[in-house]
Amino acid sequence: MAPKPISIPVPDASYSTLAVFMLTFGLVVTASFFVYEATSSRRNRSLAKELIAGAVASIFLGFGSLFLLLSAGVYV
Repeated sequence: MAPKPISIPVPDASYSTLAVFMLTFGLVVTASFFVYEATSSRRNRSLAKELIAGAVASIFLGFGSLFLLLSAGVYV
């Protein structure tokens, strides 16, 4: 059998759009995390909410940064 060439799952034209949306969503989740930390008392905080918000923000900011670099032509 002949090997099949590897195809990219995301078209090159979509990199900048994905970067903007993922970075925006990541920043919104980060802002909501900071508001949650600033407005809730120490007794009412939930570790699960903090971990989930931090993980979601981290994932979206990470992939948003990746697509931003890809749209700028820095292939990592």
